[in-house]
Amino acid sequence: MRPLMLHGHERAITQIKYNREGDLLFSCAKDPTPNVWFAINGERLGTLDGHNGAVWCIDVNWDTTKVFTGAADATWGYWDVQTGTCLGLNKTDTSVRTGAFSYSGQLLAYTTDKAMGKQCEIRVIDTLDPSQMSGNGHILSVQIPGNKITSAVWGPMDEFLLAGLDNGILAKYDLKTLSKFASKHEHKDVINDIQYNKEQTLFITASKDHTAKLFDTKTLELLKTYKTERPVNSAAISPIRDHVVVGGGQEAMDVTTTSSRVGKFDARFFHLVFEEEFARVKDHFGPINSVAFHPDGKSYSSGGEDGYVRVHVFDSPYYDFDFEY
Repeated sequence: MRPLMLHGHERAITQIKYNREGDLLFSCAKDPTPNVWFAINGERLGTLDGHNGAVWCIDVNWDTTKVFTGAADATWGYWDVQTGTCLGLNKTDTSVRTGAFSYSGQLLAYTTDKAMGKQCEIRVIDTLDPSQMSGNGHILSVQIPGNKITSAVWGPMDEFLLAGLDNGILAKYDLKTLSKFASKHEHKDVINDIQYNKEQTLFITASKDHTAKLFDTKTLELLKTYKTERPVNSAAISPIRDHVVVGGGQEAMDVTTTSSRVGKFDARFFHLVFEEEFARVKDHFGPINSVAFHPDGKSYSSGGEDGYVRVHVFDSPYYDFDFEY
C-alpha cells in the first residue's frame, strides 16, 4: 500500500476532509493557506488565499460548491470551490476552532475559543442571508462558560450540535432551546475529533487520554473503547468494513528521530466490534493530526505534523481479510 504524498503545506496539518463524492480532498494546516486536491491522483487543484494565521478547521458543503474555514487570526472564511474566490472573510472575537455546514448546506455552525477574557461561543449562520454571511449578525449564539469546544459536528437532521470539550465531556446542544440537553464524561482529557459512521447512527471520538471511543448517536451510550499508548488526535470509521483507523502520536515537543522507527506515528487499525488492533501502517515523521476514510471505503488519508497529506489506497488483500473469532 504505497501512499500518494501530497505536499502543499509548510507546517503541520490540522484537518483533512473529503467532499461527499470523494473526488476532492480539502486540507488546512498551521500555515494560512488551505489546499484542495484531486483525491484520485494527488494533484493540487488550488489554494484558498486570505487568512493570516493557522487554519484550524475546514468543511465543504453537500454539493461541493462552498468551503468554510476557521482560523487563528480570529476570522472565518467562505469560499467558492469552482473558482477559489473568497466570498467573505469575517472577524470574530477569538480564534475559530471548529466549523461545519449543516447537511442541508443552508446553515453554518462555528465555535470560537475561550481567550482574552471572552467565553467559548457557538454561533449559527444562515448562508442565504447576505448580512449574516458578511459578519453582521447570526441566527443564534450559545456561550459555553468555563470550557472550550475542541471538536463539533451537526447531529442527524440538523436537530442538535454534538460537541467535544477540552475537559473530556461530550455534549449535545439543542439549537432551538439554546441549551445543553445531554452530556457524557467518558474521556479524561481533551476530545480532539468526532466523526460519524456512514449512517450517522454511531460516532467515534479521539482523545488526548490515549483512547478512541465509539458512541450511539441517539443515546450517547458508550459502546466500544480502542486503547493506545499515546494521545489520539483523530479517528474514523470505514463506510464498508467493520474497521476503525486511529491516528495520533507523542506531543510534537517530545518527538525524536527514533520515534518513527519504533512505530510511534503509525496509523492503527482496530476491529469496530472486537476492539482489537489488527494492522498498522507506517506513516508520517511526526504525529498524525487528522484521518479520514474515502466515502467509497477503498482508501483513507492522513495529515501529519510533518506537513504532508498521505492518501493510502488499500491493496486487494485488505478486502479478503476476515477477523477470526
